[in-house]
Amino acid sequence: MVVLATKVYVQGDARERALDGLRSLVDNAVGDLDVEYTVGVRRDDFAVVTLEGDDEVVARNLLREEWGEITPDMRPGETYVGTLESWDEDGIVLDAGEDVRIPASELGLGQGTPVQIVERFGLVQHVPLRFVYGGEGGDDGESSPPRLADEERDRLYEWTRGTGRVNVNSATRGEVRATVNRAGHARDIVTVERLGLLEQSVVCKDETDPPGLLAAIGDYLPAEIRCVIP
Repeated sequence: MVVLATKVYVQGDARERALDGLRSLVDNAVGDLDVEYTVGVRRDDFAVVTLEGDDEVVARNLLREEWGEITPDMRPGETYVGTLESWDEDGIVLDAGEDVRIPASELGLGQGTPVQIVERFGLVQHVPLRFVYGGEGGDDGESSPPRLADEERDRLYEWTRGTGRVNVNSATRGEVRATVNRAGHARDIVTVERLGLLEQSVVCKDETDPPGLLAAIGDYLPAEIRCVIP
């Protein structure tokens, strides 16, 4: 069994569509292997894939690499994935099966409070983020606090150097694509990049104004939406 570091937090028909989408994504990843799988949701909304077959270990590793894994045994200094749960003036909290609080000093994303950083980088709730779970104990035996992983910092900075983005939660990639089309803006975007199962990033073209795109699609999506403005 693999607990994927992505959540299924919508309800009703939207939940069934999300699970159907996840089954397709899992099949794309492991469908050619000698393994049978079932997809479900844990009580805390994390997606779960149960695997059985000769290629079970290979399949588990492929899913872990693609989505990140929620594990009860995190080790200091190792990199994991958690979903953005909350933020305040002092830091952000990731859900990695347990609450992992990253203080403002360990974000490494430039000036501003965590609230301002969340806004500047267009971070929406539940988006998966990589972090380092503490650090090696020092002379006093105390471990350093968790921090955002270097590769995550690089990715977020890259967003601000690009053409602009509109980040969305509570919708599958297909739903966001359909919404952009319905709003008449298919020619204004490069692609819809999957961040998590229900968290997407609409990559704008050079001439597209991210706030304008947000305004255009916002009425169609019951979601949290934020812009990344280069």
